[in-house]
Amino acid sequence: MDFSLTADQQLLQDTGRKLLERECPPSVVRAHIDDPSAYEPLWRHLSEYVALGAGDAADHCLFLEETGYAAAPGPFLASTLYTALTGDDTATGTVALVDDPIQPFVLEADRVDRIAIVTPDFRLAVVDAADVAARFVSTVDFSRRLFVLDLPQRDTRPLPASDYARWRDRAYACLAAEMVGTARRIFEMALGYAKERKQFDVPIGSFQAIQHKLADMSLALERATAAVHYAAMTIDGDDPERGRAAHVAKASAGEAARRILKDGIQIHGGIGYTWEHDLHLFLRRATGDEYLFGTTGWHLDRLADLLIDA
Repeated sequence: MDFSLTADQQLLQDTGRKLLERECPPSVVRAHIDDPSAYEPLWRHLSEYVALGAGDAADHCLFLEETGYAAAPGPFLASTLYTALTGDDTATGTVALVDDPIQPFVLEADRVDRIAIVTPDFRLAVVDAADVAARFVSTVDFSRRLFVLDLPQRDTRPLPASDYARWRDRAYACLAAEMVGTARRIFEMALGYAKERKQFDVPIGSFQAIQHKLADMSLALERATAAVHYAAMTIDGDDPERGRAAHVAKASAGEAARRILKDGIQIHGGIGYTWEHDLHLFLRRATGDEYLFGTTGWHLDRLADLLIDA
């Protein structure tokens, strides 16, 4: 399997990276803590890419790696997943899974026009967000807003179980892609700090213990990145291994993020715990994403079930 990017994919990745470098520095993420409307200038740019949700999962994941790298606030992930489910890329939206123990919260419900409601018996309704009562839920991640909804009774239409399964696998891969991007940001911050910070008149990166940590962090990041790209390719190809690959991607991204945030903050030492340092912005995003659409442990359990039943 060829994991190299096409010319179009490379252009998409470079465009997303440059856009987010320019429009979403850490100061925007910090501003969002006190003023939730701080995402709006960024959203005017990101809204042009919501149609990625209706296209190839590989392209979708590539762009999400860049939004994860920047810990971009706003409804981009929510809207692209809404588009992936409904095919509607003309309005902002989010997806609510009724009585779902793995994903009980709804992303960015106060910032979208539509909410796609999926019932446990695979039926779908799309409602106006203004008609739904939403209660904000505070989490460790200041860059993402979660809600509990009082969902109205509405007419629904059947949602084929196979279509929902395909969307769910895509949601796992997309969130894993975002986690990989955030983990990459933390790793690069730790690597840069290890090169600059000196003890005993030498950079701490010259110490073998730090080198081992950085090597392990890099390997975990590479494994997770490959797992995400493979999952996206199986989704695009509707491969029979799609479900297994999606679980592997989310679990690998969770394990990588957990290792990298732990070692990253240790490499930074005391400064990594301070509010003034930007590291915590990305630690919060990585921690919050671990609990969306199933934890690492939950995905490993599902993967074990698949392997046992095979």
